Amino acid sequence: MGVKGSADSEKISIRSWILAMEWKEWGIVLLLGILLLVAGLPVTQKSNKSINTQVAEKTRLESRLEELLSNVEGVGKVEVIIMTGDEGNTDSFSISSKNEVTGVLVAAQGAGSAVTVQNIQQAIMALFQIDANKIRIMIMK
Repeated sequence: MGVKGSADSEKISIRSWILAMEWKEWGIVLLLGILLLVAGLPVTQKSNKSINTQVAEKTRLESRLEELLSNVEGVGKVEVIIMTGDEGNTDSFSISSKNEVTGVLVAAQGAGSAVTVQNIQQAIMALFQIDANKIRIMIMK
């Protein structure tokens, strides 16, 4: 019973302390509560918007490159994938904050011709300022 009695007296003292608090003390408690709520909010919304913007930009670049290459003589139908981000990153489709192009994969109907492959490669090298070893051109079936 001694333990139960001490717990009851603690409840009474906490209750009396809460009831005896002045408005300044309540303001401090309220501010601390708001601070804890704000600190616990997720901050990924802004970074998700940034990533969505970068993905949209990458998709736009792919579409424009496909349109450009399909209008080049001998290329024919074409599909493009642009790789962006750090080369050391395990997720090869992740996007760095710089949106730097690290590789380009092209599937083209006219890729059977060495001249066409060279034209595609030179166009990509000029557009994205990347080396030839970061460009892969394949024959589309």
